[in-house]
Amino acid sequence: MKFTTPIKCVIFDMDGVIIDSEEIHKKAYYETFNALNIEVSDTLYKSFTGSSTINAFQRLVAHFNLKNDPEELVLDKRKRYVNFFENDPNLHLVAGVEEIIKYFHKKGIILILASSSAMINIDRVFNRFNLNTYFATKISGADLKESKPNPEIFNKAAILGNIPKENCVVIEDSDNGITAANDANIFVFGYANKLSEGQTLQNADFVINNFSELKQFI
Repeated sequence: MKFTTPIKCVIFDMDGVIIDSEEIHKKAYYETFNALNIEVSDTLYKSFTGSSTINAFQRLVAHFNLKNDPEELVLDKRKRYVNFFENDPNLHLVAGVEEIIKYFHKKGIILILASSSAMINIDRVFNRFNLNTYFATKISGADLKESKPNPEIFNKAAILGNIPKENCVVIEDSDNGITAANDANIFVFGYANKLSEGQTLQNADFVINNFSELKQFI
């Protein structure tokens, strides 16, 4: 496979693509679910992958007919996540991602972070792993009107990068994120992260199992 136009901008998702944080997100979510005395099925939980936390809790409040404020639940879950984040010494970047980020940056390719995570969590990751140098800008889906699978975040990324969409690619590990990229009309690589539960990647334009594969395309 060869691109007919040069790739000038790579748009990264964060959780499951840059950092293996899916497990601590899951722990934080289920601690919150237990505090609410609700039983969330695996199928329902997996449907949240790639979408924002506020979107997840808005759906849960409606699904279980809860009286809780979704925004308060987001804050509760975030506190639990921060506790895991700060106390888990084994938390690490996804294998090979730092190398490919540096590879793209050295080639002069614009890098943009487009994550459903809150900006406070994005900054926490980028500061801990010294990634700010490489990225032109960071976008949080929590600050937008719509969450993935809505394409708003990727449309905004292309605008902020000031690069035509045909010169952009997205890297995603979730079906919600891939759908968002599809609907934004941006080529999307599906990254097959074994920790991203229940994701088919079936609508990705191309599926990769490790980041070194990208060097043959970009």
